[in-house]
Amino acid sequence: MTPDAWSPVSVLLTVDLVILTLREERLCVLLVERGEDPFQGMRALPGGFLNHAGEQILDAAHRELSEETALVAGSVHLEQLATYGDAGRDPRGRVVSVAHLAIAPGLPDPVAGTDARDAAWVPADAVLSGEVRLAFDHRRIVADGIECARRKLEFSSLATAFCRESFTIAELQQVYEAVWGADLDTRNFYRKVQAVKGFIVPAGSGRRATGGRPARLYRAGPQAVLSPPLTRPALSLAEEELGKGGE
Repeated sequence: MTPDAWSPVSVLLTVDLVILTLREERLCVLLVERGEDPFQGMRALPGGFLNHAGEQILDAAHRELSEETALVAGSVHLEQLATYGDAGRDPRGRVVSVAHLAIAPGLPDPVAGTDARDAAWVPADAVLSGEVRLAFDHRRIVADGIECARRKLEFSSLATAFCRESFTIAELQQVYEAVWGADLDTRNFYRKVQAVKGFIVPAGSGRRATGGRPARLYRAGPQAVLSPPLTRPALSLAEEELGKGGE
């Protein structure tokens, strides 16, 4: 084969966004309703193609966030999750997606933008179970994003990203329970959190009324890596199958 006989494969590049938050103590993911084919009318992750060859991937992710949901780009921190490029994942051709993950507390109700009919927060367990069906391979991407968040909660201070600037340990526990999908023993959780130096620190002398004795307030500490880690409870076989996100 001569060098002139080969030509590169035509590949299109997109970005997809897994945006997670807590709504009424439930882990939720942001989904849009597709306004055009393919999969018109189906739920999907916010995302889309690069605008032009010179657009940076992270810039494209922030642009799509704003265009499809009307969320302000600066309101969430996006980081790359993984790349998805299986042949046949998109009927329009060979399309590779760079998925991004974002986690933030108290995000507002989204407003559908130019490329979507609707945008809404959907309980993550409804997506993982298949109750809510998604276009393309987006269920797999959601499952990967949630599993990434679950792992990070064990070894990093990521859980505080779901909380307001000041929070109680009970509110922090609600984050772990919502993301892990498991009930935790309150005393054991309190002991483990306090054992990790620099994970959380007192937020002054303020307290928050909780229906009983006012609870002490904390804020995120300087320690980004948890040592010892907060190991999540072992999943049952049924829960493991649910978390795989297969169709």
